[in-house]
Amino acid sequence: MNILVKKFGNRIVESFYQITFLKNKIETKYQMSVKKHINNLPLLSTADLTLVETLKNEGIIITSLATLSITSTPRMLQMAKKLMLEMPHSIPANEKHKFVIHATNKQIMEHTEIFYWGLQQRLLDIIENYLGLPVAYHHPSFRRDIANQVQRKTRLWHLDKEDRKMIKIIVYLNDVNDDCGPFQYIPLSFSPTITCSLRYNYGYVQAKTMQQVISPLNWKSCTGSSGTVIIVDTAKIFHRGKIPTNSDRFAIFFDYTSQSPKHPFYCQRSLTNENLIILAEKLSEKQKQCIFWR
Repeated sequence: MNILVKKFGNRIVESFYQITFLKNKIETKYQMSVKKHINNLPLLSTADLTLVETLKNEGIIITSLATLSITSTPRMLQMAKKLMLEMPHSIPANEKHKFVIHATNKQIMEHTEIFYWGLQQRLLDIIENYLGLPVAYHHPSFRRDIANQVQRKTRLWHLDKEDRKMIKIIVYLNDVNDDCGPFQYIPLSFSPTITCSLRYNYGYVQAKTMQQVISPLNWKSCTGSSGTVIIVDTAKIFHRGKIPTNSDRFAIFFDYTSQSPKHPFYCQRSLTNENLIILAEKLSEKQKQCIFWR
């Protein structure tokens, strides 16, 4: 019941955001904030500037943990491999409509290197340069996507609506081929056509509807070995998780928006304030701002 009330409340608030006067006012404020923040953007290496330009032009980068060379990756992977063994193997019998098992808050707090990896300053600097504004970190989602036939929610085509631009960093923890539930996307160049043709205003789109607009030949699967990393703007690129048929997919999703997101009421937080206070003891002031942005 509480979930239904929250969803209904979010829709009411979102409807107010669609009032032309208010919408224009919010958009003007956003543009001014981006312009004002240009001189405060962190300096990047040539390689990281290239990453930002690729994101701006294509909306997605497919790389690897080895290529990124984040210093804390070995510790993060050690904790991730341990957590994989602790995850339940199946969906409870009374929840057959579900298709993913998430690590609990308790498990995340017992494997904190996973949380801290998403706050590496180099990653935050890359994302800030792409967003054009200070970064909000929405905590990692450690997930096991079950090989079942459930086709709903994020297994359907959609855009994320929390912000105008947002970043997900997806790390595969096992080898993912086309039968193991790869992240799928439609190239950025098709987004205007899809949005216009479907009169899209958020929500989920069935595959049979999408293929009437864009040929499945243009649907791209992000396959790769364990350690593959996908950096993607899920507010700009239509995407979904393909249904795994052969085996479960283990992955970590690290989510980021600006600290002034377009729809803050859709920004979900799994960890409690008490959790964050404990985690913040090891963080710099800038990192703390990323988790206490609200």
